[in-house]
Amino acid sequence: MAVKMEIPTALRQFAGKQASVEFNAATVGEALKQLTGAYADLRKHLYTEDGRIRSFVNIYLNDEDIRYLQKENTPTKDGDTISIVPSIAGGAEIVKEAMREKS
Repeated sequence: MAVKMEIPTALRQFAGKQASVEFNAATVGEALKQLTGAYADLRKHLYTEDGRIRSFVNIYLNDEDIRYLQKENTPTKDGDTISIVPSIAGGAEIVKEAMREKS
């Protein structure tokens, strides 16, 4: 089942400058795995070294925070949209790091 993944502006440089991509995935975690498999540079911006989603990265499935659903095990269905949203307060580090790597 195809799900659309929206990539925030600050991370697009690590995803082939794509604003969104589509993958066939049964869960949010599977879609994220495919995303970081296709764009390996995104992994360090989304995950900690021990494989957990970074605390300042919020993942939404159709506008619902996956932390309040089944986290990465949240099932997806055809036509769903997954949004990656870095936190603004305290999450500015992802933007700073992205800008450092860009220059």
